[in-house]
Amino acid sequence: MKNLFTAFFFLAILSIHGQETLGVISGVVSDASGKPLPFTSVLLEGLKLGVLTDDNGAYSLDKVPFGTHKIVASFIGYGTRSKTVEVNKNTNNIKLSFTLEENVENLNEVTVNGKSKETELETQGFAVNAINTQEASLRSIQTNDLLNTTVGVKIRQNGGLGSNVQYSLNGLSGRSVSIFIDGIPISIYGSSFSLNSIPPSMIKNIEVYKGVVPGHLSSDAIGGAINIVLHKGAKNNLNASVSYGSFNTLQTNLNGAYRFDKSGFTVKASAFHNYSDNDYKISGRTIVDIAPNGVETPIVARRFHDAYRSTGGMVQIGYTNVSWADQFLIGVTASDEYNEVQHGTFVTKLPYKGRFLESDAILGNLTYQKRDIFVKGLDLNITGVYGKRNRIINDTVPEAYSWTGERRVGFDGEYLDYIWDSQNENGPTLAKIVRNVSSVRSGLSYAINDNHKVLLNHVYSGVDREDSDAMISLLENTFQQTSDLYKHITSLSYEVNAFDEKLNLNAFGKYYQQKVKNTQPEFNEDNTEVVDEVYDSNVDYTGYGFAASYIIIPTVTILTSAEKAIRLPSENEVFGDAGDNLLPNLTIKPETSNNLNLGFRLGKFNINKHGLTLAANFFSRNIENRIGLPTNADALRDSDEFVQYTNLENTAESKGIEAEFNYTYNNNLGFNFNITHMSLTTVNSGIKTDVPNVPLSTMNAGLRYTIKDLIQSKSVINLFYNAYYTDEFAFKFAAGTNTTGEDEFLIPQQFAHDFGLSYTFPKKDFVLSLDVKNIFDQDIYDNLSVQKPGRGFYFKLNYTINNF
Repeated sequence: MKNLFTAFFFLAILSIHGQETLGVISGVVSDASGKPLPFTSVLLEGLKLGVLTDDNGAYSLDKVPFGTHKIVASFIGYGTRSKTVEVNKNTNNIKLSFTLEENVENLNEVTVNGKSKETELETQGFAVNAINTQEASLRSIQTNDLLNTTVGVKIRQNGGLGSNVQYSLNGLSGRSVSIFIDGIPISIYGSSFSLNSIPPSMIKNIEVYKGVVPGHLSSDAIGGAINIVLHKGAKNNLNASVSYGSFNTLQTNLNGAYRFDKSGFTVKASAFHNYSDNDYKISGRTIVDIAPNGVETPIVARRFHDAYRSTGGMVQIGYTNVSWADQFLIGVTASDEYNEVQHGTFVTKLPYKGRFLESDAILGNLTYQKRDIFVKGLDLNITGVYGKRNRIINDTVPEAYSWTGERRVGFDGEYLDYIWDSQNENGPTLAKIVRNVSSVRSGLSYAINDNHKVLLNHVYSGVDREDSDAMISLLENTFQQTSDLYKHITSLSYEVNAFDEKLNLNAFGKYYQQKVKNTQPEFNEDNTEVVDEVYDSNVDYTGYGFAASYIIIPTVTILTSAEKAIRLPSENEVFGDAGDNLLPNLTIKPETSNNLNLGFRLGKFNINKHGLTLAANFFSRNIENRIGLPTNADALRDSDEFVQYTNLENTAESKGIEAEFNYTYNNNLGFNFNITHMSLTTVNSGIKTDVPNVPLSTMNAGLRYTIKDLIQSKSVINLFYNAYYTDEFAFKFAAGTNTTGEDEFLIPQQFAHDFGLSYTFPKKDFVLSLDVKNIFDQDIYDNLSVQKPGRGFYFKLNYTINNF
């Protein structure tokens, strides 16, 4: 709390220092027929201030000093247009659009456009993909669906909406991959506020870093990081959508912002609600009907106790684009979740019916951003979150069920119950986990000149956790255990551009510190008194890395990056989580990895109306003290219900290649294809064996086609098709072996297809869409052989008000 008060006091001082008053110029660039021109260059002549238009030809120039300026719009193959405007306190938000005439002399030339923001990020040297969410925000797809089409990314989900999700980057998943929302670890928000809870319409873009993570994120991931960048600024708008589809799935969201031009006072708010019965059909070797005599009959069952609901929202107030702050916002984030649990870690022959989880969170947040804060080139960025999360695990039902949904009956015709009086073999539980969580990210950067920049970043995150169980407390008279975990990650980065900006180099170092403390009250050996069993540790580590890119010619860029990465154990890996059937491991150690990427990017080439881009990346990871599940899950327990994360004795090596091809024609047709192939092996006494539960070869393809003015003038129809291929892989070693060859543990090749259609009405404010997922109703399995939903139909209505 002292740190928060200090931050508020510091911000108050900053507000005294007025800066040069600024304005905004925005508009649309189109051709003579009114068709938007994406990636058009819009510059303020005489100032180093310019942008490229987005896919809709729109641009926005922020931080424009008061005065008279000449604005120039240019696009290769078209003529150049310029306009002069005056920005002052009465006209500080100017709308200025351009119409460019086609230059027929250049039609047969091969041309190269300027870089979009996504392309600029992808050519800095890191193995990174920048995902634009503009089209996805109009469809009935989730953020995870969008990520799953990205090269090198595989979403590992244990079932339908709300089920446990892992993000795999080049074969490394789980906590090896860090997830951020505007640089704040998503784990701080809790399970009730997940990526699937954030509609794409709230997201500006998604940054996916593979292997090597830049210093400004200050992450302790060894597999990479996914940073969700929410919309900034204060464009007056309101967006509402509702989607309904198969398995009684309902998803709604509402988000908007309003800024008062004179004062800069800004209000931003968003809300979401998700629900699904998740009652899709499943089959497999463990989906059986068990007769009273014990005879098992394989069946196709419908999941009957797997409903999921999540509700939440965020409100922020403050000031934007004022003299003392680009953004100063304070707000509250709240969320609530209900999740029925049908089975343990693996899909067993005896499902649960009555076990469920409840979670809620309320968090305060603070954001402050200011460019050129005291001197030109000095930028400050502070983001903080503080609040409380609660999680309840409820399992007090002793009745035994089969996959028919009916209670099991014995020889005598009587209903069967579990001997431990609960469906979970640990016995009945009303466990409650209370967490006080906090995270503060601060960044200071200084541009020495146009070619040199220094960045200092720090991330603090802390969890104070109390575990209790009403059932155990009543029966055994034990006390609550407390668990505390704190992380500090500090990074120092240096960026340089040289040789006429052909060489881009980013070198960084990171310092990691983690403190773990656990206090468990237990009876002494004589059962005469309760004593505290205390575990306390405080460790620190260092890491370093670099990323570099070199533009050989404007259409050919080579990229390389490397890092000695450290991954500190997460809260659930250390303390466990009864809701996810995780056992604690207080002595688990951090894992380290030497990561290397080497790749190239060709294009974007523009030949007449054709656009081509090709990129590839070779990667290598060498991991020690790898945190994961034992390679033979049966060696941990005789049950498939519980797992425990541990440091695996053998090292792991991940090597492979990923490639991506993109093609566009006349901005109406788009095609993309990507492939990832790798090996992930463990090395023990010189012997290499495959790591289970990891798909080693994946391919994705997407096709988009736009039809204009078909039903109504100025209307737009977008057609989408996506295909996903996953090669055969084993999800578990056979008991007592280090092989994956037994058929019962193999997941066969999978080929899934999705189709989407959206219709945008002439005023561009109303969009109707249809999405069909898993068109051919394939049996799709994923993490630990849990089956995912079959064919589903989803309808979505999206309504937007801009500039009200």
